[in-house]
Amino acid sequence: MIQIPEHAPFTEAEREALSKMAAGWSAKQRLWLSTFLAGAVPSAGGSALQSNGSASLVVLYGTESGNSEALAERTAKLALARGFNARTRNMAESTPVELSKAENLLVLVSTWGEGDPPETAEDYYQTFMAGSVKMNGVKFSVCALGDTSYEQFCQIGIEFDEQLEKLGAKRVVPRVDCDIDFEESYLAWVENALAAFGEGTAPASVAVAEVAALVVEYGKRNPFPATLLEKVLLSAPGSKKETWHFELNLEGSGLHYEPGDSLAVVPKNANDVVAAMLAAAGLAGDEEVETKAADRKPVREALIADYDMTALSRKVARAWQAHSGSAELADLLGDDHKEQFKEWTYGRQIVDLLTEFPSKELVAQELVNMFRPLPPRLYSIASSPNEHKGEVHLTVAAVRYEGRGFSRKGVASTCLADMVEVDDLVPVFIAPNKRFRLPENDEAPIIMVGPGTGIAPFRAFVEERAARGTTGASWLIFGDQCYTYDFLYQLEWQEHLKSGALSRLDVAFSRDQPEKVYVQDRIREKAVEMWKWLEEGAHFYVCGDSTRMAPDVHAALLEVI
Repeated sequence: MIQIPEHAPFTEAEREALSKMAAGWSAKQRLWLSTFLAGAVPSAGGSALQSNGSASLVVLYGTESGNSEALAERTAKLALARGFNARTRNMAESTPVELSKAENLLVLVSTWGEGDPPETAEDYYQTFMAGSVKMNGVKFSVCALGDTSYEQFCQIGIEFDEQLEKLGAKRVVPRVDCDIDFEESYLAWVENALAAFGEGTAPASVAVAEVAALVVEYGKRNPFPATLLEKVLLSAPGSKKETWHFELNLEGSGLHYEPGDSLAVVPKNANDVVAAMLAAAGLAGDEEVETKAADRKPVREALIADYDMTALSRKVARAWQAHSGSAELADLLGDDHKEQFKEWTYGRQIVDLLTEFPSKELVAQELVNMFRPLPPRLYSIASSPNEHKGEVHLTVAAVRYEGRGFSRKGVASTCLADMVEVDDLVPVFIAPNKRFRLPENDEAPIIMVGPGTGIAPFRAFVEERAARGTTGASWLIFGDQCYTYDFLYQLEWQEHLKSGALSRLDVAFSRDQPEKVYVQDRIREKAVEMWKWLEEGAHFYVCGDSTRMAPDVHAALLEVI
């Protein structure tokens, strides 16, 4: 059910009635009503969603995880409500030559990894940067999405912005570079950009956004407090890993997912991690600070709930250098020492920065101003919505390691493992992944390679096909360290083999014999069968470590071919 916020100017009974009424409305219906209430929709003869002779606007996006696509859709809706003839275009499904015909252009594009374009936008990016399209007369602005923990922050957005100008387009609003907490930056950008383009056929009205905001759905801007139903340690005693199975209740959230999607978990920082940061900063913890959400609270509470205190980026290091005045740190941050800085950050966290480059007395507000908001963590969903109605399951490995002589731990994974128990609430939202889906043809064969917690989406895949009663062949290749301790969901896979929901299972346990055996070795061993499946149209899926395992699997697959 859609929830009306408590701060809305309605009584409790009115909010409840509005929630029930709005639950069945489509996004288009909610947008129309909000525009109507704001006085921007004519009473007859058409609406702002059907512009006649209005200014045209192309909203171009390139996305990897779905954020740019979601913002592009929001942008188009806001533009439509203002009277623009707006349409979205995915870089994966269009060509740069289309842009030359645009009157107004808004670009939303994310940067992936170390300065790369989204995989689906690679061809578009290469063609566009070749510079063969003339953009004279096109008015534009760019919203770049990125992550400041990476060196090449928003690099693709920067390149698109510069290239558009080189090709003759006119920038109407400066580019905005958005970190993972992009809501505030995005809203300011889209408001300024639409205003700079002028009017469509309807007057611009902040009231449209204000009225639309009265009906709030659960999602990234408003995570749903899901109740933890079950928590099971999957790895057996003796394992060198700590892998958990979590089951969360989504009843009443209005959230829906498909196999292949991810669940975003909004974590908290552990008390001992916060205590170490306060000690390094020389703070007691009860000093009041104002957070980016404009709340005032003790710095200890702010560090627990609001800030990323672990990711040691160049941006954070520069902020600390400006405060500390450390000449040594300034030298390390020099443009000619980028590789040295990258090596130095390995195994270190922000607390090490404060410890190794001590400074004068630090004001609590100065400390939190250096940090970015605490980002949600995305986990592949390990359940089928048709098999587990109203629930979502996760498979999570608790990250614990030694770094520079100190015990370290992952923020979200150990928050779930150490700080959350059955009946506790966990703030979550769905992160769709349209590029990781079961084949539309239920009879198409599938090959799934998922070592460790990479098994999660394939549990969802097999459950979904079993729930549908499909007969498409399915082959799972699973790997981990030890058969005795680390065979995740072993009994379930055996049941699926018996029922026929899973056609074939091959495993690779690396520590059970003198020579280590991995999933890519199984692919090579089964080359003849693998090729036969591929020739029959099998879809090939990989989930897990992207730095080592995925390239190794890719290489093995090429050898098979």
